[in-house]
Amino acid sequence: MSDKNKGIILLLLSAMGFSLMAAFVKLSGDVPTVQKTMFRNAVSMVIAFGFVKYYKERLFGKKENQKILLLRSSLGAIGIVLYFYAIDHLVLSDADMLNKMSPFLTIIFAAIFLKEHVRRFQIVAILIAFAGTLFIIKPEFDVETIPYMAGFLSAVFAAGAYTVLRVLGSKEQFYTVVFYFSFFTTMILLPFVLIFYEPMSMKQWIYLLAAGVFATVGQFGITVAYKYAPAKEISIFFYSTVVYSALISIVLFGQIPDMWSIIGYIAIFGASFYMFLKNNYDNKKLAKIAKEKHQHT
Repeated sequence: MSDKNKGIILLLLSAMGFSLMAAFVKLSGDVPTVQKTMFRNAVSMVIAFGFVKYYKERLFGKKENQKILLLRSSLGAIGIVLYFYAIDHLVLSDADMLNKMSPFLTIIFAAIFLKEHVRRFQIVAILIAFAGTLFIIKPEFDVETIPYMAGFLSAVFAAGAYTVLRVLGSKEQFYTVVFYFSFFTTMILLPFVLIFYEPMSMKQWIYLLAAGVFATVGQFGITVAYKYAPAKEISIFFYSTVVYSALISIVLFGQIPDMWSIIGYIAIFGASFYMFLKNNYDNKKLAKIAKEKHQHT
């Protein structure tokens, strides 16, 4: 199997993991968002701890990477609390699709902070995707808009975290990064959970533990997938989460996205698909030029 196909399969597995995580978070019911987030991260922390110990790596990474790891973890922690809040208050596929704005926002942040060049087709795709979010949010600027804004802001903070990960590159192992993030989030949220703890039924405990397991599957899947193939070549397959989430919404929760939301999904997915095709076309073009140069020399 080619590396690219391995990457695609891992990304589809990751997407399924994150969709099931979101479903279990929603199934756990009226538990406070902060409590749900802490349990999800505590499970990831334990699993990632096992990996770090097995491979005899450092739990908290190298000294010179501390600022980057702290910033990535802080942005990721805020992003995941906002995402869980959106999951609790919106149709599951709406929350998922708003969170999927992060790749477009990562392009903007990489241009601003890392001085990466943004190409014209990327700007077009970003504008189409932003238009799609407006169809999902349907802004009326009342209380009902708050969960939608939380969903969108979860993508903003996730994009910030991904931009920081680009700076980190391969300086740390993925399981160290996952452990650091999970440990940081668990420790930050623990005081709030202790103060505002809501007793949970056995069923709620099982749902939140399952959410943590599937979140870890999603996290490891996406990290390893991008080691096999560049994000620009395979990231489109991660949008399969929206299909999974829409089916889960209908089957488990009887929630059907409205027509405006579906138009928004199509716009965001279409923008991502357009970027995917354009990147592939440009890669083939560059490979052809390189091959012709090689033949002439």
